[in-house]
Amino acid sequence: MGRLVYRGRWTLLALSLVAALLVAPLALSGQAAGGGFEDPRADSATAARWSAEWYAGQSPDVVVLYRHPAVKVRDPRYKKAVHDSLRGLPAEYVRGMVTYWTTGSKAMVSRDGHSTYAIVTLKGAKRASYAAVAARLRTVKNLRVAVGGPVPVQAELDGEAAADLARVAAVAAPVLVVLLVVVFGSLVAALLPLVVGLLAVLGALALLPGVSVYSFYAVVLLGLGLAAAYSLLLLRAFREEIGGGASNEQAVAGTVATAGRTVAVAGVSVAASLLGLTLFPQPFLGSLGLAAAAVALVASVVAVLVAPALLGVLGRRVDALRVRPRSVRRDGGTWDGVARRPVVYLVAVTIALVALAGPLLRVEFGNADHRALPAASEGRRVAETIDRDFARNALSPIDVHVVVEPLDGTAVTALDVRPITERLERLPHVTGVETAGLSRPNRAVRLAVRHDLDPLSAQAGDLVAAIRSAAAGPDVRQVVVGGPVAARLDLLASLSGTLPWLAVVVCSAMAAVLSLAFGSLVLPVPAVVASLLSAGASFGVIGWVFRSGFLGFAGPLDVSVALLVGVVAFGLSVVHQVFLVSEARTGESRVAEPREVIIGAALLVVAAGGAFAAAGIAVVRLLGVGLCVAVAVDAVLVRLLLMPAALRLLGPATWWPLRAPGVSPAVPPSVSEVEPPSLAPAPPRERRPLTARRPAITVKGRPAVFGADTDPVPVPAEPPQPGWVKVAAGRTRAVRADPGGAGWTWVEVDD
Repeated sequence: MGRLVYRGRWTLLALSLVAALLVAPLALSGQAAGGGFEDPRADSATAARWSAEWYAGQSPDVVVLYRHPAVKVRDPRYKKAVHDSLRGLPAEYVRGMVTYWTTGSKAMVSRDGHSTYAIVTLKGAKRASYAAVAARLRTVKNLRVAVGGPVPVQAELDGEAAADLARVAAVAAPVLVVLLVVVFGSLVAALLPLVVGLLAVLGALALLPGVSVYSFYAVVLLGLGLAAAYSLLLLRAFREEIGGGASNEQAVAGTVATAGRTVAVAGVSVAASLLGLTLFPQPFLGSLGLAAAAVALVASVVAVLVAPALLGVLGRRVDALRVRPRSVRRDGGTWDGVARRPVVYLVAVTIALVALAGPLLRVEFGNADHRALPAASEGRRVAETIDRDFARNALSPIDVHVVVEPLDGTAVTALDVRPITERLERLPHVTGVETAGLSRPNRAVRLAVRHDLDPLSAQAGDLVAAIRSAAAGPDVRQVVVGGPVAARLDLLASLSGTLPWLAVVVCSAMAAVLSLAFGSLVLPVPAVVASLLSAGASFGVIGWVFRSGFLGFAGPLDVSVALLVGVVAFGLSVVHQVFLVSEARTGESRVAEPREVIIGAALLVVAAGGAFAAAGIAVVRLLGVGLCVAVAVDAVLVRLLLMPAALRLLGPATWWPLRAPGVSPAVPPSVSEVEPPSLAPAPPRERRPLTARRPAITVKGRPAVFGADTDPVPVPAEPPQPGWVKVAAGRTRAVRADPGGAGWTWVEVDD
């Protein structure tokens, strides 16, 4: 296929450019959606749906906080100012309004009597409706006004996130450009990951328009990370081909045959593993899985077709404008540092990873709320003021929806649920139960259960469980409990039931692909264990960051961002795993050593994540810190230390039941049995061994690599008989001086 790619290189590049121009508007025009974290079958999700559909004007979208330093809320002038302002709101955008004077609820008046708030429910597209009335909400005579609530807070979060991302991009762009040039070695070569990443991101977004905002971030981050790793692998393989004297066409063909196969296996492994996310009920997980699988496959296709075509056009000019000398491949292989003491490294790194995973057991999960905003933001100030100056949890009561049995066709009233109300009022920590709405067509009553507990505490969760068990009655058809506390409780229950199965599905898919690709039933075992240890250690460190308050984090660990970090880090870890296994299985000098590929790709992702850590919103900072931690832990501890040690200990058993090329327990042959092929010596100024580009020579069934050099060597009167010398893990070499000391010839074989 590589020769076909080379011969059609200009056509491929032209088609790629046209496709990018055509799909860019489609990819970037999709409206990103939020939410989708809840299980649709959970009670809290049903309660939220009923609140929106059954109780018009009684579900808070916007909270308007009013205050006068001298006049109290009971003053008629106060009421007139508030109601005049609210009545002036356009009916096309506002569904309903609730105030202290329409409900008589004392919970809507501050303890000092000078503040109150109004709840406004919007119509249609909530963000657009809020934007249309935001200015009018703040126009009230003689009163101080601040606006908060779910819709304004989300608008502030999105606005701050966009501003943070712009600032991060401004800081990260020059840093990444410099790193790309340094890692890839030249200005021209640095264009390769940019082309692959741009085409991969545009292609994936065009395939899945309208994905969630978190899936959009997954596509961008994973696409760029995969592009860097794939491009590094292809570029190093292409440089080795060119350095061995191959023509452009031969170099492209050899690159696609070796590195291209590795890239294809890596892309299929990532896609198959992350598609397991679609098997679970949470819409967020399904969207994230589809997005990650799409970008993994598109990136692989682009890397196997477009990148080699571009390399074929550039040829040796890929090293134009070089900023650092070409690196020399080490004979020791990727795990040279752990080959002598694999047991020590295996045990030490495993203990370190388990210790790092410890804080994960104490992590509290949740969703982003007003605490993710900067302290000076309006939405956060409104929420904190109401929580401080009004009744505890005034805006976040436990929602109880009671559907009563029909009695003689009479309309439902609050009296129909009086027995339930009395039982709820007797529960510990309940400060009051109010009727928050009636839905006569559905014969439902909505109760607001107020309490004095921290919504994130275990006691609040126990209270929800007590309400669910105590609310049943003889005339009750159904009771559904919702609200923030119940939503968090259901989220934790859903995660505890979903994540173990998610790990099984994802790891099973990865194991199946690795087993089929490399013909081994043993290899997937250390790969899966290493991935689990890597994920546990990464999230343990992230959990410690949250619990300790480091970098200003507060509140629960946001589930959406944690899963986003996990998807991106897992995708990159699978790619690194495939790179390592490919190198270990082939052992050919032509295949680019993965150590520099892994370090280079990880360095680029860590640099981007470090820029995110300077953002103002805690969620964006979490994304940056999480990426830095997860990628660094996986690249350094797992892929460069733990896995090489494990593969070294397993030895040939790694490839059971199929024997991999280059792996044999036989004793190396005697040097006298080996005659090197006729090789033209390299020019003296090059001083570089010549290696056969595609050696077809074997020594007792094992691939052998021959080389020669013309450097003069001193030859004693009675030169010793050459013998086999261990030069690296799994490789031995014999060196023989040429007659008269004019040079030397060597041969290497795998153990």
